[in-house]
Amino acid sequence: MYKTTTLLGETFSFPSLKEIMAKANEERSGDELAGISAGSMKERMAAKQVLADLTLSEIRNYPLLSPDEDNVSALIENQVEAAVYEIIKNWTVAELREYILSEQHVSDDLLTLSQGLTSEMVAATAKIMSNLDLIQAASKIEVQTTCQTTIGQKGILASRAQPNHPSDNIKGMRASLYEALSYGIGDAVIGINPVIDTTDNIYALLHETKNVINEWSIPTQNCVLSHVTSQMRAIEKGAPADLIFQSLAGTEVGNDSFGISLSMLDEATALIKEKGTATGPNRWYFETGQGSELSSEAHFGIDQVTLEARCYGLARHYKPFIVNTVVGFIGPEYLYNSKQVLRAGLEDHFMGKMHGLPMGVDVCYTNHMDADQNDMDNLSMLLGTAGVNFMIGVPMADDCMLNYQSLSYHDIATVRQLLGQTPAPLFAQWLEEQGITQNGRFTSKAGDPTIFMNLT
Repeated sequence: MYKTTTLLGETFSFPSLKEIMAKANEERSGDELAGISAGSMKERMAAKQVLADLTLSEIRNYPLLSPDEDNVSALIENQVEAAVYEIIKNWTVAELREYILSEQHVSDDLLTLSQGLTSEMVAATAKIMSNLDLIQAASKIEVQTTCQTTIGQKGILASRAQPNHPSDNIKGMRASLYEALSYGIGDAVIGINPVIDTTDNIYALLHETKNVINEWSIPTQNCVLSHVTSQMRAIEKGAPADLIFQSLAGTEVGNDSFGISLSMLDEATALIKEKGTATGPNRWYFETGQGSELSSEAHFGIDQVTLEARCYGLARHYKPFIVNTVVGFIGPEYLYNSKQVLRAGLEDHFMGKMHGLPMGVDVCYTNHMDADQNDMDNLSMLLGTAGVNFMIGVPMADDCMLNYQSLSYHDIATVRQLLGQTPAPLFAQWLEEQGITQNGRFTSKAGDPTIFMNLT
């Protein structure tokens, strides 16, 4: 593919779709690090102009990474619903954007449309959208999933409680979890990132989280976010796991660097269906994040927004319960400042929803980025407006184990209050039964973890 355009008297040439896609990105430090970003704002606008005029069939016919060379590409290609694609293949990217944003087209329309799209088409559309476009489009799409409970309904903002501990101390983890529950956090999942990735430790953490769930009859699900093979060994040993977890990359080589393969994911799917403790059909929890492929030298010159979209193409094959992007966790080499983090969070959420995924966001940053907690407050409000399925909370917004900044438990509760959103229905009912809320509003018990400690 070779395209040229003239913008304000200057002619720009793009010798490949890969270059058009990369240079149409909003500014991204990861793309600059890879040497594939636009050299100027004018070149970026020229690339967007060219991209907007491409047809969907051109994007499909010029793969950025051949399905013959990469199994993620092959999986995405095989998912395309031929009947839907035949209707839209001659649309331009600009026309696809207009269809998505039209008030005439609702959630079911967009989810049907998504069956005829490749991940690259979704990424291309995100590149020519404003932040407000991304919010408006994503807010239309409702994706409900069921593990032990169901989330994703309109007006519901679910949450993951992340009670990590720097030594996986069970009592410390419980204390953090009790605080989360006292603020109404944990309806999407109680999910722990372990320090020690051994079968026995994963087994112990799964048992402890399930013990808390059973002791207090909490309508939620548990998960330990270790490598999938460690979880599989713990589950084979009898550990009670509702969900199984893995981080994903958008290329086969990237997944190799994570120590996973499609066959391994297939094996884990079969195991969690056979021996998992959940009753619902959706048993996977996936995490992604812009820049992971570049960090493992597995990007093949493809920009990080497009690679992130490919992660979602992979994830949807497994019909997960939840997916989230850890938007600012990988560092300033990939997202330099708050402006880039905010944009990436909105892009990722939109692209995930356009894949039909139950999309959440870990609204986060690292301390060596040009960002602060106020920026995370802004992004959380924008995502809440966009209808994000869930957010992640840690004590005081400071993860003492992973050493990064996220949202606090009470931050998520505040977003719910401001936007008139609620926890998942069964969890909201449970909060009323515990006296933490009354008629949907916090009581004096809220924020007091000792109510779960059986103090006498």
